[in-house]
Amino acid sequence: MTETASMKDQLLARISDRSAVIGVIGLGYVGLPLAMEFVQAGFTVVGYDVSQRVVDLLMAGQSHIQDIPAETVHDAVTKGRFIATAVEDRLRECEAISIAVPTPLSKTRDPDMAFVLSAADAIARQAHPGLCVVLESTTYPGTTRELLQPRLEAQGLIVGRDIFVAFSPERVDPGNPVYHTKNTPKVVGGITPACVEVATALYQSCIDIVVPVSSPEAAELVKLLENTFRAVNIGLVNEIAIVCDKLGVNVWEVIDAAATKPFGFMKFTPGPGIGGHCIPLDPHYLAWKMRTLNYKTRFIDLASEINAHMPEWVVQKVADALNEVRKAVRGSRLLVLGVAYKRDIDDVRESPALDVIRLLEERGAHVEFHDPFVHEFREDGHVRKGVELSDEMLRWADAVVVITDHKVVDYQRVVDHATLVVDTRNVTARLTPGRARIIPLASGPAMGGAK
Repeated sequence: MTETASMKDQLLARISDRSAVIGVIGLGYVGLPLAMEFVQAGFTVVGYDVSQRVVDLLMAGQSHIQDIPAETVHDAVTKGRFIATAVEDRLRECEAISIAVPTPLSKTRDPDMAFVLSAADAIARQAHPGLCVVLESTTYPGTTRELLQPRLEAQGLIVGRDIFVAFSPERVDPGNPVYHTKNTPKVVGGITPACVEVATALYQSCIDIVVPVSSPEAAELVKLLENTFRAVNIGLVNEIAIVCDKLGVNVWEVIDAAATKPFGFMKFTPGPGIGGHCIPLDPHYLAWKMRTLNYKTRFIDLASEINAHMPEWVVQKVADALNEVRKAVRGSRLLVLGVAYKRDIDDVRESPALDVIRLLEERGAHVEFHDPFVHEFREDGHVRKGVELSDEMLRWADAVVVITDHKVVDYQRVVDHATLVVDTRNVTARLTPGRARIIPLASGPAMGGAK
C-alpha cells in the first residue's frame, strides 16, 4: 500500500467508524446546525468560535440559533460529544474541519475574506497529516485553491497526499420547516480526486445526499448560481410589480394566474427588497470575480439595482398614501411590522426593513417597529427596541407598513384597528375589510377603509 493510499484510507476508516474528531469553525447559522448533525451521526465535535460569549452560551447547554433547540445542544454537551471553545489549539485534535465563517462584502461591494483567512491561518498553525479541511463559506470561484491550499501547503503538507482540501457550499435556509442541514443535498468539490473522496465520505456520514463535482471552483460556482438565479428572478418580478402599479393592474393576480401554467414558469413574488446573508451578497462575489477578468455581469448588476431600489419604492408608497389623507411623512407616526429579512425567523441581516426605517426617519417620520421574533436589533452602534402590537399602538400609527409577513401576526386585527396599511407582502388580500385603508405594494386603487 502506498503512503498516499495509507493516509487517505486511515482517514476514511476513522470517518467510517466515527472515531474521527470533527472540527467546525464558526458556530452561527451554518456551523452550529452542521456540528449538531455530526454529533447525531456519532462523532465527537470540537466547535471553535472567536466569540467567548457564544462559547459560554453553548457550553451552558443553550442555543443562539432559532433552528437548533437548546435541548439538542444540552444533550450533546452533557454526553461529551460537543465541545465549544475559543482556544485555537483544540483544532489540533481534529481529523476533519469545516469552515463556516462569515464572508461579508466591503462598502465597495468587494469580498471581505478576513474571516476565511483567519480561519485558514488558524488551521495551518494546527494542521497535521491526515487532516481534511472543507470550506463552506460562500465565496468567489477560486478561493479554495488560491487562499486555502497555499496556506496549508506552506506547512509542508501536500494536498491530496498528506492533507485533503475541498469546498462544499452551505445551503442553510433558516426557518425552513421542511429542508434542513441533513436532508438538503450537499455539493462537494475537491482539489484532487482523493480530496473529493474523503470530503464526500465525511458528509455522507451525516447528510442524506452528497453530490460530488469535479473541482472546488465548480462547487463554489454552484452556490453563486443558485442565489444569483433567485436574485435575478426576484429583480424581474419586482420590476413587474412596478410595471403593474403604473398600469393599475394587480400584480398578485397576474403572478397567481401565470403560476397556473404547469411548465415554463416558476413563481416568484415581489416585496420590499431582499435580505439575509445570501441573496443580496452572493451575486456580487461573482460580479467581482468577473471584473477581475474584464467582464461585466450586466444581468446581475441590473437585478441588484432593481432589488436595492425597492425600499425607496416602499417609502414613496407610504408618502403617497399619507398624502392621500393630507398628512406629510415629516411628523407622521409610523409602525413597521416585521424587521426580520424573511418570514418566521429572527435574522435581520441585510433586511430591507432597516432601509425602510432609515429612509422614513430621514424624511422626518417617527418610526416604531414590532416583530414577534426580533425584540431589538443593533444598527450603527445603536440598539432599537420593538413595541407591543396593541390595539392602542395600531390606532396611534398614521400608517402601518407591513414589511415581513410573519404567520403569527393577526393581520385581521391590524386592518380592524389601523387607519392606513401599506401592505408590501399581500397579507391583507383575503381578509375581511376593516377600518384600515389598504395600499398594496403594486396594484390598482387602494382597498377597504372605514366608511
